[in-house]
This record gives sequence, C-alpha cells and structure tokens, in this order.
Amino acid sequence: MYEAPLSVPCVSVGANGIDYGEETKVVTRDTRWPAGTPCWVDVSVDDVPTAIAFYQGLFGWDIQQGGPDAGGYSIAHRDGRIVAAVSPKMGSPDQPSAWTTYLATDDADATAAKIKAAGGQLLAEPMDVMGEGRMAIAMDTDGAVFGLWQGERTTGLGVANEPHTLSWNEQLSRDFEGSKAFYQAVFGYGYQDMSGDGFKYALILVGGQPAGGLGEYPPGAPAEVPAAWGAYFAVADTDAAVARVTELGGRLVQPVRDSPYGRTGVVADDQGAVFSLITPPWS
Repeated sequence: MYEAPLSVPCVSVGANGIDYGEETKVVTRDTRWPAGTPCWVDVSVDDVPTAIAFYQGLFGWDIQQGGPDAGGYSIAHRDGRIVAAVSPKMGSPDQPSAWTTYLATDDADATAAKIKAAGGQLLAEPMDVMGEGRMAIAMDTDGAVFGLWQGERTTGLGVANEPHTLSWNEQLSRDFEGSKAFYQAVFGYGYQDMSGDGFKYALILVGGQPAGGLGEYPPGAPAEVPAAWGAYFAVADTDAAVARVTELGGRLVQPVRDSPYGRTGVVADDQGAVFSLITPPWS
C-alpha cells in the first residue's frame, strides 16, 4: 500500500497559519487555535510503550504514558509545551498505525453537522474528553480521515515551527476541486493556488494566512493510494533524522530530496505510521 505523497511538492512555508519565509517564526500558543487550523496530531499504534520509545529516541520528546483513566493516551511535550500525542488504536486492531491531523473548531457539534451536509462522514461523533476538550473523527468526500478538536483545558499544540515540532499539514486526494469545495463548505477556507506543470496544489488560508495545504495525486499514482492528511515535523538535519529513524527500527518511505521549501524525507516509524521530516529554510 502506498503511504505518502508522490511528486506533489512540499509547500512547508508555514505551520498553523504562520508564513515564516526565510526566518524562523516559532509559534507558541496557550489559547484555542483559529477554527480550521491544524491544531493537534496524534499517532495511533498497537504498542504505546514502543511508540513512546521511538519518538523519544527520534525527537527527544518527554512522554509520560497515560493511565487507565486516559485509556493509555500519552501526551508528548518539548520544553514543557505539548507537541503531539501517542494513542492506542481506538477502532479495529486491523487498521494501520497512522498519524491523524485534527482541525480546530469552536463548536464540534456544529462542524460535525457541516461535515455531513457537505457529503462527509462522521467515524466518531462529537464526544467530551475528560474536560480537556471535545473531539470527533471524520472522513472527507474523498476518504481522507481527520479529527476535530474543540479545545477547552487543552487548547491544542503549545508550540510549532521549531525543530522536533509540527511544521506543516496537507491533504492529498484524487479530487482537488472536490476537496477544496468540501473544506471550504465546512471551515470557510480560502485558497492560494500553487499549481504548476503536472501538479495541483493550493495553500489553505485561515484568516488570510497559510494554515496547511491541499493537493492532488499525479496521474501515475497507484489506484490503491488512499486520500490522506499528512504531517511534517521540522528537524535541523533531514538526512541525520532519517538515519536515526532507521536506527530506531523505522524505514525510509521516499528518498530525501530538496525542495524550494526545505529538504524533506518521508519515513515510517517502527509500527508503520508514516510522517514527513523537513529541514526548513530557517534551519
């Protein structure tokens, strides 16, 4: 099964609504993220302790395994700020290990209704999470899975755009125009087209600022490649980070390459969850 983008360009010009250009603009936040912004990521795995060891070894995250009251859900921190989470699989054990991108909402129930009205599906209806917030899991009209997060005590990620934190999120599918229409209907996105010869790609705009991307798989993509949201994590040295992934039992999914937006590599952890690494221009 194909697990990552093909030749669609990495447009990692900012994370969560920040265009940093050639200089780092580390984002720290203690309040709810603007609606529609990628605000949270977690990886669902069979073996949480093994995943904790992998990501501690790769990114140096401080991860304390969640107790029974949290269902084993384990929050990752960097310098005291939340950067991601590790979760046991909540659905069928046969589903692959995967990273999930969550989009911010001020009202999970209202956004869930918009998802249904726009032709999407709710895989998990809105639910409260121990007073930390309200969440749901959805599927868009092309089959890409994403989450909703209505932050309360936990408002979302506490830091982005610095090494070993989230730097970019993008949805790739076979229906570029359909995906644009779906997310615009649900979140009111604006778009800045970045398409060129042989590819279609647009920046997602929230409040006029880049907050992520939408792209279309090129014609040669295998038919079995699913639509998906992907997550990019910033690193100081992509090649060294890829080497560390393999040392920890993960694997390289696509060769490391240079792009106008940084040096990127697509990898999988030791349980098969795919994610991307990028050394942005400011590193």
